[in-house]
This record gives sequence, structure tokens and C-alpha cells, in this order.
Amino acid sequence: MRASQEQQALLQAKFEAIMPHLDERQRRLLMAAEARSIGHGGIRLIARAAGVREATVSAGVDELECGGPPLGRARRPGGGRKRTVDLDPGLRTALLELVEPEERGDPMSPLRWTTKSTRHLADQLTRQGHRISADTVGDLLREEGFSLQGNAKTVEGRQHVDRDAQFGYINEQAKQHLAAGDPVVSVDTKKKELVGPYKNGGREWERTGRPVNVSTHDFPDQELGKAIPYGVYDLAANTGWVSVGTDHDTAAFAVESIRRWWKSRGSLDYPAASRLLITADAGGSNGYRTRAWKAELAALSLETGLEITVCHFPPATSKWNKVEHRLFSHITMNWRGRPLTSHEGIVNSIAATTTRTGLTVHAELDTGTYPTGVTVGDRQMDALPLTRHTWHGDWNYTLAPEPYAEINEAPDPFDQPSPDLAWLQHPAFTGLTTAEWDTLMTRLLSLHDTQREGRLDKRRGHRPRIKGDGTTGRRPILTLADRLLAVLLHQRHGLPQVAVARLFQVTPETVNRRIRDIRQLLQAAGHTIEPSGHRLPDLNSLRDLATSHGITITTEIKTAS
Repeated sequence: MRASQEQQALLQAKFEAIMPHLDERQRRLLMAAEARSIGHGGIRLIARAAGVREATVSAGVDELECGGPPLGRARRPGGGRKRTVDLDPGLRTALLELVEPEERGDPMSPLRWTTKSTRHLADQLTRQGHRISADTVGDLLREEGFSLQGNAKTVEGRQHVDRDAQFGYINEQAKQHLAAGDPVVSVDTKKKELVGPYKNGGREWERTGRPVNVSTHDFPDQELGKAIPYGVYDLAANTGWVSVGTDHDTAAFAVESIRRWWKSRGSLDYPAASRLLITADAGGSNGYRTRAWKAELAALSLETGLEITVCHFPPATSKWNKVEHRLFSHITMNWRGRPLTSHEGIVNSIAATTTRTGLTVHAELDTGTYPTGVTVGDRQMDALPLTRHTWHGDWNYTLAPEPYAEINEAPDPFDQPSPDLAWLQHPAFTGLTTAEWDTLMTRLLSLHDTQREGRLDKRRGHRPRIKGDGTTGRRPILTLADRLLAVLLHQRHGLPQVAVARLFQVTPETVNRRIRDIRQLLQAAGHTIEPSGHRLPDLNSLRDLATSHGITITTEIKTAS
């Protein structure tokens, strides 16, 4: 009796140690094996030691004696609770009707305009009388061949009939240039980036719970502004050049980036080159319809002595431009998950971009100004040394390094007052005769051009580029004559700058800057403005003075209310 109790205690200790690690069937088979090894009375002894019914041990003995192979599972096939989809035959069909309403002929499906999440699907099925959980919905969807998927960009819309043929033409042009040792570059402007503590796409390794904090709003910073990366990718050398602009994405900025690449890298890599092939998108600052792009390239061709051929990708095919997936994609990956807090940081991140295939990138900041609104007239376009190819001359053309006429198609109004301000040129306001006015304007215009171009040369590092109308940018808000009139009204007659700004329909800050600039020019010209005997405290006094001299006012004078 004592031996039986001691044996039961040993078995109980063994079971307490090993039973928690076994499933239901394994525990039953273990107890059956122990009972068979004991022999007569083993089933009762094992049941007491394990704390189970004797029938459970007997069932295990029967399983061992039947000699069946291991099941590899806890229950026999068909054991356990029936699946929901088996108990509810209409569940699978109801689920598919919700997920695929168009295919099932139900355009008014309850979930047509909502997210088809497993939770929403489970809620809707439950309302229809099919009780089911979100996890079970997920299992059923996977069984039916569904998975979470995003949209696939495959619908390209209307395609140009010569799209594929243009791809072949670009390929042949590239082969010819590369075979001759001439450079082939792919160019484009990358997406503009806000500079500052803004969220940047992607994720980067950081300490758990310590992400980089960024601004909750993406309003541009007035001081930091934006960054405009323009890329030049050299196909043969597998190198990239990126100019990071801070002003505007214009044709002048695009060609200036190519100019910088050629001076710093291209001329060294291809010292014997006489031609350059540029592949570009159909739109944007380097689009095939942009006249300023062609005019700037003509100036670059003349400056470098290169015959520049441009081949544009057909509309809506910019993704095939190699600069996109050979350069820009790697730049995006390199600065993922990090806010672009400064222009210097953007330049450094771009310059640090490399790939396993040997890509190297050079980047630099371009702080030059590139005015918008530059136009090139018909006569200037006709004067450019541009030859259109026989195959799609609008997409493919060559600019020869030949001198060309810079045609002024419109008179330069810079030395004349704006038409509505011409009445202010009367000697009663200026204190100058017509001859004295013309002499002073000629002197100021010469000094202004020298001063302006000197500043621009220093900022952009090259000679000025001339528009089709003979100027170097868009018409200023105030002509030089307007600025001189503003100075005379303020300094000679004492008219406040706020009143001058209202008369000229500009901001007081603009008037303040222009008066300061003209004062510098007047000092350089040796001209002194003598105060008049008529002090004008406001625009009403200006109107009275004009009336007393019989001057017709052609400007709508808005006095302060």
C-alpha cells in the first residue's frame, strides 16, 4: 500500500512538471503509456496521480493499441467547433457581394462608397444576419484570393500615335552620340521641396518612441523658401549634377544648370566633344513649346561651341526619362524620413547619394534670380540658328554654335514714364526743362545698366542673357523715369512716401527701395535736387498744384479716407 502511494506521488510530480507543455492529445497518450507500463491497476493509479477521469486514460490506451500513425495535430479531422462559413452557407456569397458589387450586379451595394475594411465588412454582414468577426472575414477573403492592394498606375489615357517611334528615334540619336564619344544627358526638374521642419516621406531608423518632430502644417517658410533641384544625368559616365535653385523654375534656370554642369564636369569628361544630346520632357521649363528654352540653349551653344541637339519625350511619358529613375529616385531614398531644414542640408544630402552601380552626384546651390514672364518674339525665334529634324521637328531639333541677331521687337520704355504718369514730367514738378530731363535720364540710364549688370554678373557668374525684346527680364513695375519722378516728388516737394506709393499704385516698401536706388544714381551722376517753394503734404495739394499750372491729370488720384 505504501509503495503504491509513493509511486502515485512520483507520478504526480512528473505530471505537474510536464503536463503544462503538452496539448490535450499528448497528455492523454502520455498517461496511457504510463498506465500500460504499470500493468494491472495502472489506469486507476495514473488517473489519481494526474487528477483526471479513468475514462480519459482508457481512451488514451485505446488510441495507443489501435496502432494508428501520428496525426500531426491535436484533434482528429473534423473535430472541434464547426467553422462559421460551414454553419452559414450564405455567408461566403454575401461577403463577395459586398466586396465585388460591380461584378455581382449590385451597383447600390451598402459599402460601395466606403472603405472595404474587414471591420466594416463584418459589421455589414452582421446587420444582414450573418454573425462574423473581422478576423474571420480576413480569413475568408484570403481563401477567395483577395489581398490588400493599392492602385496600379497603368491607365495612360490617350497616347500619341508616334510615341513608340519617338522612343526609337531618341535611342538611335543616343547611340550615335555615344559611339562618337559625345555626351548624352537626361535633364529635368525634381519636385519642389519646402525648406524647413516639414514632414518628409519614408522612414529612417531612430530610437523607439523618439521620432523626429516636424511642423504640423506645411505652410512655406517666408525666410527659408523652397528648393528647386534641377538634375543633369550623364548616361555614359553614370554621374549626376544637381543645381538647387531658390527662385523660379524657368528656362533660364534650366539652361544655367546645364551650363554649370558643362563648365565644371562635362568639358573635363569630354574634352574632344563637339556635340551634346539632351533628352528632356515635353513640358515644364525645358518643354518643346517653350521658346525661352530654345533661346537660352542657342546662347549656350554659341558660348561653348557645342552643337546642341534636343530630343523630347512625347507628352505623358516623363517616367521614361532616365534622370527620373537613375538619379531622382535615389536622391529621394537618400533623404527619406528626414526633414529638409536648410538649403545646405539639401545640397549635402543630394551630394551624398550613391548606388551599388557606381552612381556619383555633385550638387551645388544656385541663389541666382530667374524672373518669370520672359517672352521671345517671332522675329527672334526666326533668327535663332535652330534646325528642326525631318522626324517630328517640334520634338527634335539642333542648335548650331553660330552668332545670331538679338532682335529688339519693341521699344524700350525704361527711360520713359508710364503713360498714365507722363503728366508728372512737367517742369512744375521736376524743375527741369525737357533738354535737362533728357540729359539726366541718359546719364542715369547708363549708370543704372552698369550697376544692375554688375550685380547680376556677380550673382549668377556669367554674362547677361538677352530676351527677344532686347531687355534682360520682365518689365519692372516702375520704369527708371517713374522712379526719378518719385524721388523728385518726395525730395523736391516733400510729398510723403505713403502718398507717393498711393499715386504710383505700389507699396510703400517698393517706393522706399526705389528712392534709395535713385538717390545713389543721382549721387554718382553728380546731380543735386534743390527743394522747391511748393511743399506738398498730401495728394490734394499735388492736385491743386497741377490745376494751377493747367496740367491735365491722367492718373486716378486716390486720397486717404
